[in-house]
Amino acid sequence: MSRRPSRSSASSSSPAQEGRTPGKRNAEGHSGGGRSGGGRSTASGYWMYGLHAVEAALRNADRQVYELLATREALSALEARQAPIRISPNVVERQRLDHLCERDAVHQGICLRVEPLTPPFLDEVLDRREGPLLILDQVTDPRNIGAILRSAAAFGAAALVVQDRNTPQEGGALAKAASGALDVVPILREVNLSRIIAQLQNAGLWTVGLDAGGSVLNGPSYTGRRVALVLGAEGAGLRRLTRESCDEIASVYMPGDMESLNVSNAAAVALYELVRPA
Repeated sequence: MSRRPSRSSASSSSPAQEGRTPGKRNAEGHSGGGRSGGGRSTASGYWMYGLHAVEAALRNADRQVYELLATREALSALEARQAPIRISPNVVERQRLDHLCERDAVHQGICLRVEPLTPPFLDEVLDRREGPLLILDQVTDPRNIGAILRSAAAFGAAALVVQDRNTPQEGGALAKAASGALDVVPILREVNLSRIIAQLQNAGLWTVGLDAGGSVLNGPSYTGRRVALVLGAEGAGLRRLTRESCDEIASVYMPGDMESLNVSNAAAVALYELVRPA
């Protein structure tokens, strides 16, 4: 296994010492909204849809909600799950929900207009949440990001870090694919991934880039170390600078005939390998 080179005292400060690094927000003061990533734009916030996504948002005290639209059947299903319905719902026909969502969206008869979540600070995540971190290097498909969030929640990941400029904003398609995990696993939006990788290394994390050319990822070998797993974009993989910033390059074990996996599938397999019992 490759070893991280020693760092000078000038570059060994913790994320808290280097300055708290919140996720970036847009000019309106939040990290999303509009049509980007799924869901039609609104005067404030965006429409998320799907029973699991809406339920998780309603259970999240940090989520600002504006308006709940549902068919009678969907509202009954939400009530049966004992979700805290924090605003008065409006019972509507499915056609109205079809109009609010992007084409072919599986809204399951329910839509909730919400404000995007405010990203936490990096040092808060490291201090308050356990588990590995995931870093996405220009993954652009909101459904892939949503699926990765779902795996992150399932395997106890602390957070998801994405590059702000080349990653879709929080939206309906992402929330639906995450199936509630969007309100469980925080997303941090960063401008410079190499810099955030360095901050994580200085905080004691071991950064592992996932790439087909690396050694086989072996979960038990990381016992006693906290890992940040770095995944590249669909097709392109890790960029050169991101790859060179990692402490180690590894790949998931694949004895079959396929050369690679979809990034969301690779994330799920790698997370399982990291957290599985030895």
